[in-house]
Amino acid sequence: MKRFALILAAALCAGLTAGAQQALYGGPGVESPVINEDGTVTFRYQAPKAVKVEVTGDFMPAQKVEVEFNGQKISYDAPGVGELKEGKGGVWEYTTPFVVAPDLYNYTFRVDGNTVIDPHNMWVNRDVASLTSVLLVPAEGERSDLYAIHRVPHGTVSKVWYNSATAGFDRRLTVYTPAGYETSKAKYPVLYVLHGIGGDEDAWVTQGRATQILDNLIARGEAKPMIVVFTNGNISQEAAPGENSTGYVRPTMSLPQTMEGTFETAFPEIVKFIDSRYRTLSGKQNRAVCGLSMGGFHTLYLSLNYPDMFGYSGMFSAAIGVNDPSVSKIYQDFDKKLAKYFAGKPSLLWIGCGNTDFLWQANLDFKKKLDDNGFKYTFMETEGGHIWKNWRIYLSEFVPLIFK
Repeated sequence: MKRFALILAAALCAGLTAGAQQALYGGPGVESPVINEDGTVTFRYQAPKAVKVEVTGDFMPAQKVEVEFNGQKISYDAPGVGELKEGKGGVWEYTTPFVVAPDLYNYTFRVDGNTVIDPHNMWVNRDVASLTSVLLVPAEGERSDLYAIHRVPHGTVSKVWYNSATAGFDRRLTVYTPAGYETSKAKYPVLYVLHGIGGDEDAWVTQGRATQILDNLIARGEAKPMIVVFTNGNISQEAAPGENSTGYVRPTMSLPQTMEGTFETAFPEIVKFIDSRYRTLSGKQNRAVCGLSMGGFHTLYLSLNYPDMFGYSGMFSAAIGVNDPSVSKIYQDFDKKLAKYFAGKPSLLWIGCGNTDFLWQANLDFKKKLDDNGFKYTFMETEGGHIWKNWRIYLSEFVPLIFK
């Protein structure tokens, strides 16, 4: 009996080991994506019964798309599409007819009209409720090198809870402390980084590669060591989806209390918490705020309503303008608040936007308002639209300019 038990245990171990190995390596035979020596990239997808397989992602040349939003037609750039060809064993393949420039990209397959991630690529990002596969094309000396992990001193990333009197419950922040924070007694400036609509306190860390950018810029001596706080801009949420008391519900962009003044009104709670919990330098010259899209909207109104709180502000593809200012006093008296903000001599107002972004014109209009009033700012125009590829660029440009 004892011998039988030993044989059974050995058989189970062998089976589990084989299963674990298969899960670890994703099955034999198909490798995707592959960065080729000539700089092209090959994508593969195994689907013997498929009729049509395509790949799309921000590595592809853009194509124009027109949609209707709030009764208006909006034209914007969307990623192009490449068609895979079926080969032996039902393995479909596509090699880009162009060199893929060094950068971090998101992509998906379309299999007979259904969008799926690459099953042979374990690296995946979540954007609201959409999953995309990740392609990193690194190159020494290129910007994409900032997105890679190098053998440099690394900061610490923590998930931290604070009590929000405004929300009436505890809420979560992601906090980055620079390398050496735990072993020193030094005080540090603080950068607050805000996400876009549908995002959360994890978005910049996962999709934006923010901690890699910070580690690498600080290690190079191109940015000052700083504490960085990634907030959740959805006051109705405790934390990111799957990390709060609502459980595993489907993430959505349709959340209450996002752009109606509550986030800006409650923001001093976060600053007060961070100043009490961490070794921070005081004064607006030691505080910065930046954000993308909705986060750029929040950045603008935080800067205007608390002109003595932040010395540096960065607006990335910012949603500028309020349909109904009467919804909150936060959005009222815009011109008066703008004049007061600049009267306080902020160290930097930095604006970046893609020239095919659907918010491009709104940013140009804001830029003109600043010019007409003689207000100083820094502006960066990039190619492309409302995409993480641009927002990573903006963060890597903004961070070296602050706390100088």
